[in-house]
Amino acid sequence: MPFPMFDRSRLLLKPLSERAHDVNLSVMMRPDAVPDTAFADINAVAERIIRARKQGACVLMMLGAHVIRAGAAPCLIRLMEEGYITHFALNGAGGIHDFELAMIGATCESVARYISEGQFGLWQETDRYNRAVNEGARDGLGFGESLGRYIWENNFPYRDVSLLAAAYRLKVPATVHVGIGCDIVHELPGADGAAIGEASYRDFLIYTHSLQSLEGGVFLNVGSAVIGPEVYLKALSMCRNAAAREGRRLARFTTAVFDLHPLEQEDTSHEPDKSNPYYYYRPWKTILSRTVADGGESFYIRGHHQKTVPALTHRLLHGGD
Repeated sequence: MPFPMFDRSRLLLKPLSERAHDVNLSVMMRPDAVPDTAFADINAVAERIIRARKQGACVLMMLGAHVIRAGAAPCLIRLMEEGYITHFALNGAGGIHDFELAMIGATCESVARYISEGQFGLWQETDRYNRAVNEGARDGLGFGESLGRYIWENNFPYRDVSLLAAAYRLKVPATVHVGIGCDIVHELPGADGAAIGEASYRDFLIYTHSLQSLEGGVFLNVGSAVIGPEVYLKALSMCRNAAAREGRRLARFTTAVFDLHPLEQEDTSHEPDKSNPYYYYRPWKTILSRTVADGGESFYIRGHHQKTVPALTHRLLHGGD
């Protein structure tokens, strides 16, 4: 006997015009802004990116959702246009913020308010996100390209601030890595588990293909505590396995983590002891330590994304002048 399932036809979806938003387009960062804060190691990370691109190696940036809702997209689009970033990767929530900002110029509802009302995530227009994924999966696209295509070709009013639309326009991989049940769009009637799984797994293989060019390259993890490290870890294992069979190594590259945690030791190339709670902080253990132990190097940039992303952008575009 199959177990009973929730009937989504019972849900009341309200229009987004009735939703209060915590974020609007006023947060968007200007790529030409001069940063007001200096960060140790930003210059070194920028130099590694420039060197990687001269060598034809990949520069892959994984983003947590807060980076998008903090307004970083204009800076990141500029770096993509200039060829500094060759692949963007987002979690599911990052894709939703990008989609909603492009569609209505606002995003980010109050979880505390709407979970109490039983309305959290249940908005009519947001189901267009599922339509985009379903159409893209049908056409053989990955998750990120499906969203980018839909935003661009449906001429969303604020598509100019969409990272996914820009990636579609510029033909740069932008992948979205989803945990089913983690995102508000999975509540909605248009969510199709088969399409979600197919499109996001296709993105995982696209991501892994990009990571094959990481020798001499750079992997940046900006504000992703779980999805970023975990997807990177599995993809890197696959790439190293294939490289070893072909008589190659994948070891000499740079990683950088951009986050807020005040890590307790200056040398983050050595993972914390198991007795230390930071042992369970994946960006340190996985990205800064274990995966660069065979010849790579790593940097930790501590600060708010509203400041660290413009600082990196300015250094790459203007050489720190």
